[in-house]
Amino acid sequence: MLTVKILGSGCANCKKLEAVAREAVTGAGRAAEFVKVTDMKAILAYDLLSTPGLVINDKLVCSGRIPTQAEVRQWLSA
Repeated sequence: MLTVKILGSGCANCKKLEAVAREAVTGAGRAAEFVKVTDMKAILAYDLLSTPGLVINDKLVCSGRIPTQAEVRQWLSA
């Protein structure tokens, strides 16, 4: 099972990123556990410059923007 983490304070962009990621996971027919990370120390451990951040299986794949569902599906299959 995949682990998908949304890094951020819980702002509107963080919520939009989570919605895009959930739709991409569902569209790809995959199962995933979603985790929201709001603790700043935990977020900074991923060495991202701006939020929101998307982590798939402990690998930071996107930060500072909201990716498309197609991009997320590519990262899921990698």
